[in-house]
Amino acid sequence: MAEYYNIGKLVGTHGLQGELLLVHELSKKTSLKGVQAIFIEENREAFIPWFIETTKIKGENEIYIKLEGINSREAAIKLAQKKVWLPDVDYRKFASKSSPANLLGYMIFDGTNQIGEIQEIIEQPHQLLCRTTVDGKEVYIPLHDDFLQKIDAKQKKVFLTLPDGLLDIYLT
Repeated sequence: MAEYYNIGKLVGTHGLQGELLLVHELSKKTSLKGVQAIFIEENREAFIPWFIETTKIKGENEIYIKLEGINSREAAIKLAQKKVWLPDVDYRKFASKSSPANLLGYMIFDGTNQIGEIQEIIEQPHQLLCRTTVDGKEVYIPLHDDFLQKIDAKQKKVFLTLPDGLLDIYLT
């Protein structure tokens, strides 16, 4: 099965012809030229492909996007606030090398203890949050400068020193 990466969210509609505004986290200006389809998360980890008719850059991290079969504002509203995913092959073409989303798939360690694989990166104003799963439970770990020891890109590992009790909040 192909691996998918969350690149952002459809935040709203634009105009009356069904265009949507995609706010992405690719860390560089792009129109997604060459991408035939995006995948929209209908339910948790259930991705539906939507074929792209046109795209137009709005800003550094914003794209106007027109999808096949979405021809009115009303139809577009149904897709607003949905997460957008790209398959690995497309994601690698468009993500900046310095994009935090490149940490997806890295393993998180608290010192020498393995915690879990980074499944999602959530950008907050003063830090990044990594979503992972530990013992079947969803855990959010801050990637803050105060906690970060090092990132080993070759081995795809992130080493942190987590505050005492952080994991206990999720696991007890």
